[in-house]
Amino acid sequence: MKDRRSWVRSEARKIARRLKPAQGGRDPRGTGPELAARTIRYEASDRVHAIPCGGIGALHQLACKVGLVTALDTRLPILKRRRPYSEADHVLNIAYNILCGGAVLDDIEVRRNDVAFLDALGARTIPDPTTTGDFCRRFEAEQIQNLMDIVNDVRVGVWQRQSPAFFEQTARIDADGSIVATSGECKQGMDIAYNGVWGYHPLVVSLANTGEPLFIVNRSGNRPSQERAPEFFARAIALCRRAGWTEILLRGDTAFSQTAHFDRWHDDGVRFVFGFDASKPMVERAEGDDTSEYDALVREADTVFEGRERRAKQPRIKEQVVREREYRNLRLEREDVAEFEHRPTRATRSYRFVALRKTLVEERGQRCLGHSFRYFFYVTNDREMTCEQVVREANGRCNQENMLAQLKNGVPALRAPLNTLESNWTYMVIASLAWSLKAWFALMLPTKPRWREAHEADRERVLRMEFRSFVQRFILVPAQILHTGRTLVYRLLAWRPELPVLFRFLDAL
Repeated sequence: MKDRRSWVRSEARKIARRLKPAQGGRDPRGTGPELAARTIRYEASDRVHAIPCGGIGALHQLACKVGLVTALDTRLPILKRRRPYSEADHVLNIAYNILCGGAVLDDIEVRRNDVAFLDALGARTIPDPTTTGDFCRRFEAEQIQNLMDIVNDVRVGVWQRQSPAFFEQTARIDADGSIVATSGECKQGMDIAYNGVWGYHPLVVSLANTGEPLFIVNRSGNRPSQERAPEFFARAIALCRRAGWTEILLRGDTAFSQTAHFDRWHDDGVRFVFGFDASKPMVERAEGDDTSEYDALVREADTVFEGRERRAKQPRIKEQVVREREYRNLRLEREDVAEFEHRPTRATRSYRFVALRKTLVEERGQRCLGHSFRYFFYVTNDREMTCEQVVREANGRCNQENMLAQLKNGVPALRAPLNTLESNWTYMVIASLAWSLKAWFALMLPTKPRWREAHEADRERVLRMEFRSFVQRFILVPAQILHTGRTLVYRLLAWRPELPVLFRFLDAL
């Protein structure tokens, strides 16, 4: 422990001394560039074996510590015989491939032929890409549901390790659909989406507090966003209550404001904030309200910077071009909010509706052509939040789009590399486990009383970190793999600024 900490401090001082002369500029090295290497020779090592992803050992220890490996092997009966791989081997093989920088199933072959990587996980071999694809094709819908339940049971165990303050916050459950485009001609279950794209349309139900995907439901591309959402909202509510949350808030866009379920959610003690269609009767209702009933909407950023000196804004290049070429330009002038009571057709009681009125100025060049209004509506059963807070909750749901972007491009999980709807659904659920492992890594970081503020900041930073940044900072650390007695040793060969966080995580395990 002492040697490891002193090594981290020593390496940090070395890189600081090396970078300090470059701060503020320095004289160039002669007439050539700073990248001055010219004569480079490659050699092969016979005795030293190393891997570029030294952080994978910590994630494997995490999977074992939280009981994921045992749960997959005992509760996921997919294989009739294990020759030689178990269910956990197959599932973690896909997740670890992504954590080590792999983007497609074929990248598994790189790690399968890496002796040091196999030694790092104590494996004789790992499934090849073809075997991995065959494993995903074995799943049917009920088995995929079972897989998600197994992962969520482990997830609840991770949540219950948190402090009581973790459950004092409201559990915010978000739902949205996302189009997964495919270029194949023979993928079963694909269809044409509303935007003309061929592919699938998975539903993603996630917990905003930690950014974890709780349920992924693959559907044909032509299915509406809200299909099966009430079913998985109910399962997510039960999951959060089993973990320890008492306050639960459902959020979604206009497609998820399914009025037939409002009464059931309200009677169950669940709050919700959904967008609502700006239909003609709703707009007429909002326009009929007295202007004095509208209050100016104050955005949270405006309250944060109130009374402070702000930096000068950068020039808006797009707006300058639009004005110079005298294109039609709509500019937001102000926002106002009002609320009213309304009983949806399929509900038995009235609910609170918040109308957001945006005043837009239409311009062409330097000329003002007039003003217009656009209305946005939100429905909620919460009577205590202010109108501003309702709008803020609805806008906060948009952060799920960032998580969907990570699942598409960072992890990547929302892909369709296989040939059937169920096999691609299986791949999405397993691949998203890589993102969940990242979240569990952050949640398992200990906070010591002496450095509580700094440790909590580290945990929040890792929890909100992009997947590629997490891989670069914590996983892609070169390490030599050694066997000493009965111990497997990862000898790190390079320093990274995040290593103190990694070592603190390992100490917690």
